[in-house]
Order: sequence, then structure tokens, then C-alpha cells
Amino acid sequence: MDVRLLEATDDPERVICTAARNDYSPTFVGDQTFEETMAEIEGDDIEDKKQTLIGHLLDHGHFGPFEHPHATFAVEGMSRSCMAQLTRHRHVSFDVQSMRYVAFDDVDPEEVREGAMVVTPPSASDPNWVGRNQSTGSVDEETVAERERIFRESVTRSVEEYQRLLDLGMPPEDARFVLPIGTEVNVVMTMNARMLMHVADMRAAADSQWEIRDMTERVLDLAEEWCPITFQHYEEHMKNRKNRLAP
Repeated sequence: MDVRLLEATDDPERVICTAARNDYSPTFVGDQTFEETMAEIEGDDIEDKKQTLIGHLLDHGHFGPFEHPHATFAVEGMSRSCMAQLTRHRHVSFDVQSMRYVAFDDVDPEEVREGAMVVTPPSASDPNWVGRNQSTGSVDEETVAERERIFRESVTRSVEEYQRLLDLGMPPEDARFVLPIGTEVNVVMTMNARMLMHVADMRAAADSQWEIRDMTERVLDLAEEWCPITFQHYEEHMKNRKNRLAP
């Protein structure tokens, strides 16, 4: 999976702080410099002041100002299973690679057998992997080898039969029904900083599904570069408080 930040609000924490100060300012923030807007906030310089205010907002549950900055991410190679979980977050905007108009008729089944096009769960090849609702823990190497063989043969057969249906004139929107739920898909998504924290509350939690947890951690890494004070504070003080932020 590859996750990239495509576009984002410039200077997002200036936007957050300006919006927050507007709530308590007797004068119009549009007529002030940012330094004037932050004059009453404790700190030796403007960066210290931003850190003070943003930490106070997050610690006291004043999340509204975090709805103003937005970020757009592109995700390559997410499974359809992961996408189904992610798109339940209705306050996020999505565009999803279409399997009605994009036909995977040039994929080499041998590459699929080697792991292309379909996301492979760790439990297919890791004898020590323990997932949710799993009845047993570690398994022997012979058992996990059989798991992997069955998995690879199944997905390869699905892709081959999908391509045969296309060759027989079936439209891609119908032929896709035989493809596995692990088929890779590319997604573009946009959300505000508050919603990103809410998604992380749900999807970076220890008991979330492994693939969406991995995707969310990658998004959080990018978010920390884009909006550093906010997401460093989130990582250090809020991340383990599941469902702290409502959508």
C-alpha cells in the first residue's frame, strides 16, 4: 500500500488558531495580524503560542476549529475489504477507482500468484499471526503453507475467470463479481483535521483490522508533517482514548 498527501490547507495551525481566537475576540480577526490575534496567548514566540492554544483546545474538547483545515490523500493498493470499512466514515469525501470502467484484462495471472492485484493478509503466510475472532493461535509451517497455497490458487483462479468472462463479452461491471474482496483499489479521500483524528480513534486502535490500521498509521505520519503541533499532541495524549472525538 502507498499513501500520499496530494493537497492540504496551507499553514493549517494558523487557520485553527485564528478560528479558535475568533470565538473569544471582541474585534474582527479579519482585520488583525496573526500576531495581534494571538497576543493574549501564553508563549515566548508565535510557535509557543500556537502550541499552547492547540494543546488547550484538544485537552478541553474544543474540536470545532480543527474542522477548517482539510487534507487530500491518495491511497494505492487498498483492498475492497478495507475500502468498505473506510467509506463508512460519511464525513470523509471519497473517489474510488471504478471496476465498471477500469478492466483488469491485462493482469498476468502469474503475477497474481506472486501477490499482485490482490492484497494478501498476513495470516496467509505467517504461522505466528493471530487475528481477531481467531479460534487458535500459532500454527505449524505445514498448515500455514497449505493456507497460502489455497489462498494463492483461489485468487489466481478468480482473476483468470474474470478475464475469460471479459473475453466472452461480459461487461466489466458484471465480470467483476467473481473477483475476490481482497482485490486492490485506488482511493482519493479528503477530510478535515478533526475528522482525521476521529478516523484514527476508530481505525488506528489496537483492535482494528490490520490493513486499515496500517493505512491509518501512514495517514497519521503524513498528517504530523502537515499539521505538526496538532498531530504530535494527538499522538502523545489522545491516540489511545478510543472514540474520544465524535464525528
